[in-house]
Parts: sequence; C-alpha cells; structure tokens
Amino acid sequence: MRLHHNDYVCADQERTRHFYEDIVGLPLVATWIEQGESPDFPGRKISFVHTFFGIGDGGALAFFEFADPDVAARFKAQQQPFYVHLAVAVSETTLQAIKRRLVAEQIEVRERDHGYCKSIYASDPDGLLVEFTANPPEVGEIDAWQRATAHQTLQRWLAGDRTVNNRYRAPG
Repeated sequence: MRLHHNDYVCADQERTRHFYEDIVGLPLVATWIEQGESPDFPGRKISFVHTFFGIGDGGALAFFEFADPDVAARFKAQQQPFYVHLAVAVSETTLQAIKRRLVAEQIEVRERDHGYCKSIYASDPDGLLVEFTANPPEVGEIDAWQRATAHQTLQRWLAGDRTVNNRYRAPG
C-alpha cells in the first residue's frame, strides 16, 4: 500500500526534531517512550524514545534515541556513502523553501539536476544524507517512457551494454 516508516537512530531528539520539523517541514506526529528488550542486550530492559515525522502519503521518518550511553553507542548512527541515502519527493516550491532554510542554518547543500528530477542533498545532524527531489514539468512523459522500457533497459545492462539512456540529463 505504502511505506509505513523508515527507522534511523539519532543522538539527540531535539536536534533531530529541529532539522526535520523546523528546517525540512515534516511535522512531528508521534512520540513514544518505551522500554523493551533487545537481542543485543539479553535479559536487560532498554529505554528509548521513538519519534515519527509525517510524510504527505501517510508514511513517516522515525528516529530512536536510547537512554543508556552503552546502548546508544551500540546503535549509533553510521554515516553512509553518498549513494546510500533517503529521498523525499517535494514540489519545486517546497524544494526551494527547504534549500533556503538549510542555507540559513549553514547546512551544506549539494544540488543536482538529474533531468528526470531536480534534487538537493543535505546531511541531518547524525550524518544521514537526505535528498529532496522535485519532478520536472514533463514527469508524465518520463514516467510512461520508463515504465515501457525499464525491463528492456535492465536486460541491456545485465548483458554488458553500458549505453546511457538518460536523454533528459544535461551532459557532464
């Protein structure tokens, strides 16, 4: 039906809330304080807070913060390489507003026009790379073309054909 939520770990819920709610614009929709067991800490109750920031389709980005320093250290967020990131679809207007707020907070913004979408990238306070992407006006044409050719193009790739098929992206 849809993605319910993606979970990540943060070191400071208020810092995370500020980034996702105040800067990005995703509302805090739930906060659960819980205690439970983990296979990583057998026989021990661990305390954590679990926050959810709403996305327009009803899904959420969620974040755990752990009360005990040793538990927090065990599950500490790990910075991933550039190609491992979260991408959130937004309108062009929202993309520009998020960019302005990121820049105002002195958070580095990387921009890329992929042709089939325009994106900005920024890291959250724990190093999670987040992409905000807006569709171009011809998104319907692009989507229809990709749906019609995706399997064929994948088969070309698997057979060793590395011919670029993104006719929407500027060379370079």
